[in-house]
Amino acid sequence: MVEPLLEIRDLVVGYRTPVVGPFSLIVQPGEAIGLAGPNGSGKSTLLRAIANGARIFEGCVLRRRGLTVAWQQQQPVMPEGMPFNGRDYLNCAEADLARVPPRLAGWLDVRVDSLSGGQFQLLSVWAALGGASDLVLLDEPTNNLDPEGEHLLVEALVGGLDSRAALVVSHERRFLERTCTHVLEVGG
Repeated sequence: MVEPLLEIRDLVVGYRTPVVGPFSLIVQPGEAIGLAGPNGSGKSTLLRAIANGARIFEGCVLRRRGLTVAWQQQQPVMPEGMPFNGRDYLNCAEADLARVPPRLAGWLDVRVDSLSGGQFQLLSVWAALGGASDLVLLDEPTNNLDPEGEHLLVEALVGGLDSRAALVVSHERRFLERTCTHVLEVGG
């Protein structure tokens, strides 16, 4: 049996007070698990807890030894005013430049702070997916994406994880059903 990348047991998380839980989940290599639910149900807070950014009130998060995690936040921070181009940005994230999709290749030599919101969103998603991390956390990755960008994201998630896994938060249930091996409801 393959060792899980991540196991969440009866997790109750939040900040000053609990926001979500108890929640349990096992993440195996090759899985893309969608987290759905209404606004405020705690989907993003769960991702933060996995990335050590939210308070754990009860339960536990067990990570496979040596697990590496990439996290694309809901509102990625654009390095405004810094002379970063797309190549620099992806290099900082240790994303594989040799596998950059053709749509993003034209942005490698463009300053990041001159990209549109959708272009930067797609570049940020690729920074997480294009690296070697075992577990990729994507928080609302379709924000600001046009249909072509969403299609590129679907292609990267469907069948492209191999021994890696992804947890994907989205309000777009149809997107989750198209891209994820299974979808779990959070809160509500």
